[in-house]
Amino acid sequence: MAELLLVRHGETEWSRNGRHTSWTDKPLTARGEHQAAVLRPLLAARPVGRVLVSPLARARRTAELAGLRDAGVEPGLVEWDYGGYEGVTTAEIHRTRPDWFLFDDGVVPGPAGHPGESPEEAGARADRVLARIGPWLADEGGGDVVLVGHAHFLRVLTARRLGLPPAAGALFRLDTGSVGRIGTEHGRPALVAWNAAGSPVVPGQHGRAGTAVSV
Repeated sequence: MAELLLVRHGETEWSRNGRHTSWTDKPLTARGEHQAAVLRPLLAARPVGRVLVSPLARARRTAELAGLRDAGVEPGLVEWDYGGYEGVTTAEIHRTRPDWFLFDDGVVPGPAGHPGESPEEAGARADRVLARIGPWLADEGGGDVVLVGHAHFLRVLTARRLGLPPAAGALFRLDTGSVGRIGTEHGRPALVAWNAAGSPVVPGQHGRAGTAVSV
């Protein structure tokens, strides 16, 4: 059975500052572009068959820099809709809701068109994406399926792929420019590798990708 690779986009200004970023389409920082580029040898070592990417520019640029060609755009891979918490940090939310936790509590409504998503709604969307790629994952000769998207939604999708409730996505930290890999054991989905990143540039070799970390 093919394996599922999940790629979080590289760093943006808002991800660096801890701001919740869903529909606000911030570009990659220079560091974010580097994070994406050094994923190239890591992903090139995999038998990639299909690639789907979030429609947001930061995800599409990450896929491009990581050498993932012929990516199809999947609207269902956009980030968790943060509603009224768009652009707000967790520390700022805790000033009025000290016990708030995204994976348990969801968000407050935002502007028109962005009512926010509950954990259950994010989970239902992840289920729809998984249903779409299910036949590809079942095709033993089809190669790995790669999804390029955003941290919180990919964490929910991971939980659902493993048969866990959406809130269990809290267990799967996924840093910018990193990759998770879900395979199988005895015919059941199982986590194989997580939060892997490309090697940093060797001092004195600025702009060159280092050796890939196995994923």
